[in-house]
Amino acid sequence: MESKKDSLSMYLSIFLILVLINTLLSRFAIVNSPISPAPGVSGIYFAVAFMIAFGLWYGMWGAISAYLGCLIGGGTLIDMPLSMNIIWSLADLWQVLIPLVAFVSLGADITLRTRRDVVIFLVFGLFLNNLVGAVWGSSILVAGGIVPWSEYGNVFRGWFIGNLVVTILITPLLLRFVTPYLSNTRSYVRGYWS
Repeated sequence: MESKKDSLSMYLSIFLILVLINTLLSRFAIVNSPISPAPGVSGIYFAVAFMIAFGLWYGMWGAISAYLGCLIGGGTLIDMPLSMNIIWSLADLWQVLIPLVAFVSLGADITLRTRRDVVIFLVFGLFLNNLVGAVWGSSILVAGGIVPWSEYGNVFRGWFIGNLVVTILITPLLLRFVTPYLSNTRSYVRGYWS
C-alpha cells in the first residue's frame, strides 16, 4: 500500500515535470509564432492544447503547472514585469481550470466517448476557456501598457483563434488515445488532487 508521503512525492515529481514541459512548450510557441506587437503571445500557442490535457489528467497539479509554465516560459523569459506577469499568466490557468471544473462537476468522461462528453469539451475545453484566456491576457497587456488599445482586437483575435485551432486539432486526440493508458497508472488524478 502506498503511503501519503510516497503519493505526495510522486505528484510533486509529476508537477515539476509538467512545469518544465509547459515552460518549454510556452517558450517555443512564443518564439516561433509571435503576435506583434504583443510580446509573450503566440498565434499558434500549441502549449495550451497540452496544458488542457495535463489538467484533465493530473487535476490541479496540471492546472497550476500550466500557470507556472506560462509565468516562466511566457512572461519571465520575455522580461515582462513580475507584478504584471503574475496576473497575466492567470490566462493559462483559466484555460485549464475551466475544462477541469466542468469535466469533474458534470461527471464527463475525458476520453470523449459520448456526444455529451464531446459537447462539454467543445463548450468548456475549447470555446469558453480559450475565450476567457484571450480576453484576460489581451486585457492585461493593454491595461499594463505593453500593447496599445488600438491593437487589442488583433491581439485578442490572434490569441483566441490560434488557441481554438491548436486545441481542436491536438487535445481531443490526446484525450481519446492517451487517456486510456494514463488512467491505469497511479499518477492519474480522478478529480482535483488525487
